[in-house]
Amino acid sequence: MHGDPSPGTGRSAPAPRPGDGPANASRTGHPAGLDDLARVSGRIRDAVETVVEGKPRAVRLALTVLLAEGHLLIEDVPGVGKTLLAKALARSVDCSVRRVQFTPDLLPSDITGVSAYNQELREFEFKPGPVFANIVVGDEINRASPKTQSALLECMEERQVTVDGTTYPLERPFMVIATQNPVEMEGTYPLPEAQRDRFTARISMGYPDPSAELEMLDAHGGADPLAELEPVAHAADVRALIEVVRRQHVAQSVRQYAIDLVTATRNHPELRLGASPRATLHLVRAARAYAALDDRDYVLPDDIQELAVPVLAHRLLPSAEAQVERRRPEHVLTELVHRLPVPSPRG
Repeated sequence: MHGDPSPGTGRSAPAPRPGDGPANASRTGHPAGLDDLARVSGRIRDAVETVVEGKPRAVRLALTVLLAEGHLLIEDVPGVGKTLLAKALARSVDCSVRRVQFTPDLLPSDITGVSAYNQELREFEFKPGPVFANIVVGDEINRASPKTQSALLECMEERQVTVDGTTYPLERPFMVIATQNPVEMEGTYPLPEAQRDRFTARISMGYPDPSAELEMLDAHGGADPLAELEPVAHAADVRALIEVVRRQHVAQSVRQYAIDLVTATRNHPELRLGASPRATLHLVRAARAYAALDDRDYVLPDDIQELAVPVLAHRLLPSAEAQVERRRPEHVLTELVHRLPVPSPRG
């Protein structure tokens, strides 16, 4: 089997101090609030940034997807820190973490698990695969065949796995963080549209600027900061923060703005496939988390605009004419954001 436990999952997190996080707040009977979210998310962000230098926007988007109860796709060329970001976010939370290296010979059962015959009990018993974890890191997901990639469809959308007619629920929080190389690279299979639509957001790491790359040489030259990263939050903390995000207020005008933006992608002449209703839902959920990270209990149109490209672009397919002219979906979205009228955030 290609799945293997993350080396960091055996560590115990430091005991939370009184009032130090939402897990403690829930034990005292008080629901977690924005203050708890700011405190715990700040610890997670700081921990990840000790490993991933010079990429604050990528770290924030990853944290946004985690709090929006979504899944993250990290796409870029090899060597820019895709897997490092995924592992750092996973290790910063004291929860079950499994890593799967996707390869052409990987089978769907290597991910979901398999029913094996127990000679002693004289019956079949289910042996869970690596997907039965709070955070699943899928490395180079587009190097596996589409059949194997589809093994993640049910668990990503419904938080459950069905094997041999039996359905097994997945523990929350549940997040898939997948990395992929650009489809132009050798040995890759493009993700099917249905698979891409399950990912809340897609981000690119990009090359670091010279100063950040110099800091990386200093930090990673003689030691591995990832090996020294200790968990700074519990799974219960993340569950409590997700509840805080769900309570974020989204005005009717802001919801309509999100719908208008998504609808515009379906009617644009340069796109042969627009965004789905699931994309609208993911956009609003991510906007709630993005606003909460700004210590706001309401969503602004600015949040929708900031998240439009990472949440929507990977779901869109350009027309043949747009491909010839090298017009990417990101360009279309940017123009739509500038063109659509912006509503009042409190309307």
